[in-house]
Amino acid sequence: MDTITLTDSHFLHILQLASSALPVGAYSYSEGLETLVENGEVANQATLQQWLEGELRYGAIRLEAAVMVRAMQAATIEDMEALHYWNLWLSAARETQELRNSSWQMGRSLIQLLGKIQPQIQPFADAVGNPSNYAIAFGIAAAHWQIDISAALLGYLHSWATNLITAGVKLIPLGQTAGQELLLQLQPLISHTAIEIISLKDEEIACCSWGLSLASMQHETQYTRLFRS
Repeated sequence: MDTITLTDSHFLHILQLASSALPVGAYSYSEGLETLVENGEVANQATLQQWLEGELRYGAIRLEAAVMVRAMQAATIEDMEALHYWNLWLSAARETQELRNSSWQMGRSLIQLLGKIQPQIQPFADAVGNPSNYAIAFGIAAAHWQIDISAALLGYLHSWATNLITAGVKLIPLGQTAGQELLLQLQPLISHTAIEIISLKDEEIACCSWGLSLASMQHETQYTRLFRS
């Protein structure tokens, strides 16, 4: 990826947008990881790393991130029709009710938050309609704050990885040091994935996420649950 130059303001904006402290409820979702831990398929740092690497290479996060890029591009040129289209497209691409609901809930929370702290975003939210997917809301915010598109994409992927590693630390369980070590080890793949995603054409957006789908479906019938997905 080319060198990214950010002003202090842009840098702080992407930190805020990608922060785990952002009150969108991301901490309450494990994206099927809770099922995988209960079934013994993810049982330690190594197997968690394998799962996350597989998702970055082939999984639904690639599809979501590609749509986030398109939402950001559409918001930048105020193409409200494209924003609405990609929001519907992403909703239709969700393979389970829990995954779709998590995207909608986080998107709704982010849109509501942005409406309070940045009212100028409201016309974009109105164009998207309700419910809004999280990737769409993230793209709108990144465009409004004029964040470099590569930086926004890296922030989106890093935020996703941070959330799932935090879930893994709680579920397996792992130590905090192991979690930070894993996040550091994922950095090269996150960068490589961002390079691939940013160059995708519309017809190339795809994923192979049947493992995630099956894990998400089984979550509903788990005996005990800490997470909502």
